[in-house]
Amino acid sequence: MESVSDTAAEVSATVDCEGDTDTFEKVKSKRSHKRKRDAAEVDMRPEETVVAAKRPQFPALSGDQLTGGTAEMRRVPVPAHRYSPLKENWMKIFTPIVEHLQLQVRFNLKTRNVEIKTCRETSDIGALTRAADFVKAFVLGFQVEDALALIRLDELFLETFEVTDVKPLKGDHLSRAIGRIAGKGGKTKFTIENVTKTRIVLADTKVHILGSFQNIKMARTAICNLILGSPPSKVYGNIRAVASRAAERF
Repeated sequence: MESVSDTAAEVSATVDCEGDTDTFEKVKSKRSHKRKRDAAEVDMRPEETVVAAKRPQFPALSGDQLTGGTAEMRRVPVPAHRYSPLKENWMKIFTPIVEHLQLQVRFNLKTRNVEIKTCRETSDIGALTRAADFVKAFVLGFQVEDALALIRLDELFLETFEVTDVKPLKGDHLSRAIGRIAGKGGKTKFTIENVTKTRIVLADTKVHILGSFQNIKMARTAICNLILGSPPSKVYGNIRAVASRAAERF
């Protein structure tokens, strides 16, 4: 009985005073009222609050301030067979490190290390790493002109691996694998360098590659195939196909 009376009260509330049930009042939702009110408030805001606040501009810090005033040093060991080339090309190594990177460099005769140190004039915090990579590339056997690209260009890397890392070879088998990488008169090595746009150094059983990440990957794949016994003609075709696809992609 109570539910029946409640429903009757609701129906009577919707009926107007004359008892006409055909006319009902349209109830407006509270959500629409709230949305309209919020939109009106946004429109009434001043333009200054709508515009995003600009980021503060701070002057660039010098290398001395970034390091906290303490000088950093890197040492690159030099093997005995690279003493003479280092002495002959010292000015070519010294000039870009001191003039372009504003670093201090010296060759320590006691420890046989090339020591590179930051100073107050050093503006780039990454200059020390670039200089160390440049000297390391020369010590590994690259020409000064090729190693200089590590200072001038970004995204260049050095990678080193041994022939025995690819396949455990010994004796004459190891010698033949190294000979397949070099080729007659260095032809195979030069071809891989030109196609992949890298520089390769063969030092006994070690292989050093200088180039960009993608180019190093192509050169490493070609060298690994030669070590595993693939004929050079097949390797040439593979790397030319990969290089052409990479050129079309970029």
